[in-house]
Amino acid sequence: MAAEAAPPLSSPSATAANPGRNPKRKRKPKPKAAGPSALNPNWAQLQSKLPQRPAATHLGKRKHDSGPPSPSRAPAEPSPPPEAVVKLEPTSDDASLTKAVAIDCEMVGVGSDGSKSALGRVTLVNSFGNVVYDEYVRTVERIVDYRTRISGIRPKHMNKAKEFWVVQKEVAELIKGRILVGHALHNDLKVLLLSHPKKDTRDTSEYEIFRRERKRRSLKDLANEVLGAKIQQSEHCPIEDARAAMFIYNKHKKTWEKNMKEQFRFKKKLKKRGKKKPAESNTNDPNVPTVLL
Repeated sequence: MAAEAAPPLSSPSATAANPGRNPKRKRKPKPKAAGPSALNPNWAQLQSKLPQRPAATHLGKRKHDSGPPSPSRAPAEPSPPPEAVVKLEPTSDDASLTKAVAIDCEMVGVGSDGSKSALGRVTLVNSFGNVVYDEYVRTVERIVDYRTRISGIRPKHMNKAKEFWVVQKEVAELIKGRILVGHALHNDLKVLLLSHPKKDTRDTSEYEIFRRERKRRSLKDLANEVLGAKIQQSEHCPIEDARAAMFIYNKHKKTWEKNMKEQFRFKKKLKKRGKKKPAESNTNDPNVPTVLL
């Protein structure tokens, strides 16, 4: 059986001879835009020296960004809670006169230059911190400096002020026969022109336990350390100061009173023996109690 003959290939001459047949022509590709390397021959050399950036990965749109917020939008950290401050409030509704009362006085300046201190206000509180007496005082001499920044006293307070002699008498009656508590009591008694038995005074500035290197400390410092209270932040309040002294005394009352009894018992024994007050050199003797007088 004879092999089937392959169809004859068309030649260019044959195509030209048959004009009715139009073969498909290939379209020429559009020239690409010239890149930087084509415009500047140095660009290719520079590009080869630059580090290659990794191709960006597109993850598509995300409705919610679960990543951490940017620093500019990061929420501010909550500030630490303010330091707990103890408020000096009365511990009871009882406003009666108690066995112990605390006193505090505020001074104003009199005299030619206002450097002389005179009583401007006096306050007494009981053992519970309740006010039992609080009066502004009309000074005998003309007030030159109200010392408002410390005393809190202003000219308007003198409108209802009592005469000094009236206040002096009323305070003397209230503290008579009672334990008098305060801070630097000698200043308060001096400005009132009064005295009080030493055995009945409890001065927080003189109590040995509260001293630091044998130096007296301020009431503000003691209130902060013993009570955790902030006082005298601006103008002084005699109610707050008297209350602070009373609460400090109450906190150490048991030990304080025991110490006072031992001191006066020892003093009484020395008096009976006809001996004088122990010399200063013997005050550090552990067998001799310290007399806080």
